[in-house]
Order: sequence, then C-alpha cells, then structure tokens
Amino acid sequence: MPMHRLRTCLFIAGLLATPVHAAALDLGADLSFTNEMEDCGARFRDAGGHPADPFVLLKAAGGTIARIRIWNNPDWTRYSTYDDVLKSIRRAHAAGLKVLLDFHYSDDWADADKQRAPAAWAKLDTAAQAAALHDYTRDVLERLGAAGQLPEWVQVGNEINSELLGGTKDHAIDWSRNARLINAGIAAVREAGRAHHAPIKVMLHIAQPENLFPWLDAATVAGVLDYDQIGLSYYSNWSKYSFSGLGKVIAAARARYGAQVVVVETAYPFTLDGADSSGNVLGEHALAPGYRASPEGQKRYMIDLTRTVVANGGSGVVYWAPDWVSTRCKTRWGTGSTWENAAWFDLAHHAALPVFDFLRQDYGKPGP
Repeated sequence: MPMHRLRTCLFIAGLLATPVHAAALDLGADLSFTNEMEDCGARFRDAGGHPADPFVLLKAAGGTIARIRIWNNPDWTRYSTYDDVLKSIRRAHAAGLKVLLDFHYSDDWADADKQRAPAAWAKLDTAAQAAALHDYTRDVLERLGAAGQLPEWVQVGNEINSELLGGTKDHAIDWSRNARLINAGIAAVREAGRAHHAPIKVMLHIAQPENLFPWLDAATVAGVLDYDQIGLSYYSNWSKYSFSGLGKVIAAARARYGAQVVVVETAYPFTLDGADSSGNVLGEHALAPGYRASPEGQKRYMIDLTRTVVANGGSGVVYWAPDWVSTRCKTRWGTGSTWENAAWFDLAHHAALPVFDFLRQDYGKPGP
C-alpha cells in the first residue's frame, strides 16, 4: 500500500503506531549565503587558518547534506535566484553532499509569520495559483535535471505554518485552498522525480515543535498526504519546548504520520559579541540553560540537540546560516550580518569553529 494511503487509514483509525523504516542519519547546514558572502569579500578558513570552501568543510567534517533556498523573482537581490541556486547545488554535489532545495514560493523571505505570494501570482485565483506553483516547481526541477543537478530532497514551502501564498500568523488557514496549493507543489516534485528516475524526497516544513500536531492533523484531514519528511525549525529561544519536549514531539510525529522527521533549522551563538554595527538576532535572550555563548557551548548544544533528535527517531539535523558572516556588504538591517555570532566561523578571521565537531560524533542509528 502506498505510504500516503497507509497514512490516511491509520490517521482515520486513530492509530499512533505507524511502522516507519529506519533512515540513515543526515547532518548538514543551509549554505545559501556562501556565494554572496564570498562576493562580499569573506574568505572562509579551516580551523588551521587555511582558505577553505564551506561546502568542502561540511563534507570533510562528516556532513551529508546542504540546504539551499530559492526565491521566485527577487528584484532586491541577485542571490537565491535560479542561477545562484544552480551554482550552489553544483558546489554541494561536487563536494559529495546531497541537496535539500527549499522553495519559498515568494520573491522575498517566507516564514512562519507570513507567506508572501510572488508578485506575478498575487492577483490570481486559487486555481491559477495552484497551476502556477505546480508549473514553476516543475520548471525549476526540469532545468536542474537537464543540468545534472537535481536535488535529493525538496521542501514544498518554507515554514508554512501560515497559509501558502499570502497567509499570516494572525489569519486562520483556509485548508481547502492551502491543501490545493501544497498538493500542486508535491505533484510537481513527484512528476520530476519520475521523469528523471530520481527518488526525490518531499518535505513539509513547520516552525517550532509546538505547532506541528495542529498543523499536520488539519493538513491530513484536508488531504495533504503524499510526503516523505517532516521538517521542523527548532530555535530554543522561540520555542516553548526544551530538548525533552522536542524529543517527545519527534517520536510521536514519526509514529503518527509515518514520515521521517528532520530538525531542518536550528542555531546557537558562540559569542554575544559582534563584528559590525548590525545587532545580533541571537542575543543573551537566546541562551538555553546550561549552554554558554562560547565556541564550546555552541558545539555542546549541537551535540546534545542531535542526540535528542536521534534518540527519538529523528533522521537529521540541519543548521541554519552558518555561513552568514560579517562582511562589508549592506543588508536591510545595516552593514554586515545580524547572525555572525551564530555562524560556524569566528569573528576575526572567519576560521572554522569547534561546532564542526558535532558532525563527527557517533549518534548511532535513529531510534524505533
């Protein structure tokens, strides 16, 4: 029986013991900023101070996957466009990494608070938006396939807590519309996978574990069924859940929905200092009990988080923006980076920090 049919039957029956095949553990990072940072003058270095490629460093340290975001038509940047994404995917594959392609379905940042429709789709009705989303997804994947650079995993939306293509956190989801849009994206990924004989995994991505069950239960009832992975953002300062709570959600979600579970965004600061005039997003309020804002504290946080994920049957951990270091370039928030104190490279020389060691640990196989 196909997994999406099995998922439907078990959900309707109220069973919480869906059999899930064990998955290999995937550890990695979102390296969507790397091209931009290098163009802005960043010179990444290994722990010994020698020039290094972040994609190669990730692989050499034990990483298996790089996450790359894509925007539809961002007129405010030349990054995370198709051409930039193709460059990043080539770099990832050349380093021996798998790729998770993260469709934002927006010309700008889409996240748990808001899902901004691309300008070209904003005034279309639901049927036309679903068709546009499907065709865009299929076109991107076909172009990547023709270039020999198909991703191994695909996110149909980024932190889609709110309704796709225009929803906000303050508005209830119209699940008839939302399911139609999500399923259009899933169908495009499946079609591309069949066309290229490539088993691309489909991921649905929700921010913070406390939001997972309400969202996925509603999605299941609405007919969103054909996915392989559940992606979770987990930032301890924005979540109500400790590691223990996160672990319980992962174990229950894996059983309830019959899908692999990946913490696909997380981060922790290695210092509270900064290298520029842009304020840091992760300040003192972001510190978790028992973990200092130090290189060792950052490493230990990631090791303990990953142990929690694996012990509860999770299939992976992906760190967000370890490459967003401080440079001379300006952003909407000022010159430099608002994330450099949570990167994997130090402030002074952009040399690799001890956090890379979390990729080298023996976590065993994901639990039952």
